[in-house]
Parts: sequence; C-alpha cells; structure tokens
Amino acid sequence: MRVSPEIISVVRQWVGKAENDLRNSEHTLKVKENCPYDTICFHAQQAAEKYLKALLTLHNVPFPKTHDLTTLFSMMPPKIGLKIPLADLAVVKRYYIEARDPGDFEMISREEAEQGGFNSKKCQGYYSRPSARGSAGK
Repeated sequence: MRVSPEIISVVRQWVGKAENDLRNSEHTLKVKENCPYDTICFHAQQAAEKYLKALLTLHNVPFPKTHDLTTLFSMMPPKIGLKIPLADLAVVKRYYIEARDPGDFEMISREEAEQGGFNSKKCQGYYSRPSARGSAGK
C-alpha cells in the first residue's frame, strides 16, 4: 500500500498520542496505594481510540469527531482484518464517560483497569501488523 508522507506523518502523530496514553495507563497501574483506576481506564480508552483513528487515517477513511470506539471500529475497511471482539471495545468504551466525569457509576476495580489496558493493546497490536501499517511503521 502506497501512502503519502503527509498521511504517514498524521498516522505517526495519532500513534504517538496513543502510545503516551497507553504508557500513562500502564505506569499509573503500578501505584500500590490509592491507585486511580478511573484515570487508568480513561487513558486506556483514549489509547484505543487513537490507535483506531490512526488505522482509519492510514487507510484514508474519513471519520467524525467522536470518542465512540464501536463507531470507529465499524468504519474499518474489511481488508484490515480487525478482529477485536466488540464486547472488548465496549468494555473500554464505557470508560470515556464513567472515568472522566462525576456521576452515579460503579467504582472501577483493579481487574477492570487491567482489562481495559489489555483491550487497548489489542488495538495497538493491529497497528503493529505490516498489513495494517503499510508504509507508516516506526
């Protein structure tokens, strides 16, 4: 797949931001006492969102300004072969609101925070695949 240098630059920016969110999530999970699981989950959601937007950008698929992972996922061209279960994305998707804003939400557990990070890494893994990456790899 031939990709213009401009698109590659934008893809790398999306991926760089996603990597920062994932790194923040993983680093914060190391906190032993009073760990902010909501913050971990928020950054996990942000990482997944940005990896999906990187893939859409790479494949020249315009997307709306949204934080909805299932919407972004549904826009993926079949040739990418993105096989992340929607249930996994739904777990991470809920963290955008629940972890960001106050409200009557259940507390997020360590297990949920770990699962959120694991599910976000599934999106990262697809970016890493040569067939998904095209010429935009690091």
